[in-house]
Amino acid sequence: MPTRRAACSCEQLRLTAEGEPVRISICHCLECQRRTGSVFSAQARFPRAQVSAIEGRAAQYERVGDAGNTITFHFCPTCGSTVYWVLSGAPDLIAVTVGAFADPGFPPPRVSVYERRRHGWVGIPDSVVEHLD
Repeated sequence: MPTRRAACSCEQLRLTAEGEPVRISICHCLECQRRTGSVFSAQARFPRAQVSAIEGRAAQYERVGDAGNTITFHFCPTCGSTVYWVLSGAPDLIAVTVGAFADPGFPPPRVSVYERRRHGWVGIPDSVVEHLD
């Protein structure tokens, strides 16, 4: 069972995830584009029981998603990097930004959401088997 460590850019906010994520996805929604400053976000969802040792200070930002769930983002108050978030509709899961793992060997996404908002020049990896508009 792999152990993966994620951290913000300054490494002040950190967490450890054990085992494989239950879902790895990319999101093209406008809110993720704004939050990341990129054209999509990439996240890995882990059962809460597999995420341990959340260390450091975290600031929080909440917003209501399109499905009506509240999303609570946890980010570093020093460098501003989002490390993880929790959805009110899935309280037993923690979503961790794939980039926070800083691991080029991290498994690829299998789900792509909000594709209608995808920039036309962004390709979808062949690993994606579930496309959601």
